[in-house]
Amino acid sequence: MTEPLTRRAALAAGLALPALWPPRGALAESGRPVRLIVPYPPGGITDLVARRVADALARRQGRPYVVDNRPGAGGNLAAETAARAAPDGDTLYMGFAGTHAMNVSLYPRLGYDPVKDFTPLSLLVESPLALTVHPSVPVTSLAELTAYAKANPEALAFGSSGNGGASHRALELYKAAAGIQILHVPYRGAAASNTDLIGGKIQGMFDTLITALPNIRAGAVRVLATTGRNRAALLPETPTMAEAGLPGYMFVTWLGLLAPAGLPDGQRDRLNAELRAVLAEPGMVTWCAQNGLEPAPSSPQDFADYMAAETERFARFVRETGMRIE
Repeated sequence: MTEPLTRRAALAAGLALPALWPPRGALAESGRPVRLIVPYPPGGITDLVARRVADALARRQGRPYVVDNRPGAGGNLAAETAARAAPDGDTLYMGFAGTHAMNVSLYPRLGYDPVKDFTPLSLLVESPLALTVHPSVPVTSLAELTAYAKANPEALAFGSSGNGGASHRALELYKAAAGIQILHVPYRGAAASNTDLIGGKIQGMFDTLITALPNIRAGAVRVLATTGRNRAALLPETPTMAEAGLPGYMFVTWLGLLAPAGLPDGQRDRLNAELRAVLAEPGMVTWCAQNGLEPAPSSPQDFADYMAAETERFARFVRETGMRIE
């Protein structure tokens, strides 16, 4: 039952192998390898995008890229590691809304400052999520799920890729908007959560399209709605959360690339130009479209402003929903 997701993760890793394992002598010719720190384990959207971007940058720059997966503490462990690295261009960080917008409102103390300790490079991609449930859950629509949750307040447990991650935030927003109770079960990444969802150990999950689609198509999970402003192109028959009965509900997740604070402006601007070029490559555009991702290149300043706005938005979100870390 988990084969579709496993194959996708394996394919993505395989595509990235040229960047991760350069031929003998490449290190001497290309300089030191670039470490791209990723705050989740292999198999989820953050890792898959990171490997695709790392592969493209390695080809363009002639330098090897090594993806360094460091899951834990809602991304904080990876962010702390990246914040302590030298600002020499040899270490990059795959940021997301957790570490660079929300965790400051969720954790009493962070081991890094999401603004002062990083140099924004560019926003990369945005994506809606899909609300999926195990086929054993006796519902076929969002309205039925909400009614079922109200009638059976202790019956549903939804997984997530981790505390403070996109799937957790989307769940809390749904609970608050619908006035229901659903148990949140955090995992160390989307792959582990999906495994238990497919196995029926949990009943549902808000999942990124890149990891949900194989399981939806295989019939391993049932999709009820998507969280974007408009219907997802890859799921045109599936209504948005707003269309399905929750007016005003809209949620997208995002990923962006950062470097440690102090990166020279020249290196920052060159990396921004490279990222813009990577996101415009036909192969990348096609891959994003096939996986429900929207390329969203930006200037470093626009990315900084975007994160500041997201930080304020999520601070209000935490206050309004009472969201907490289990």
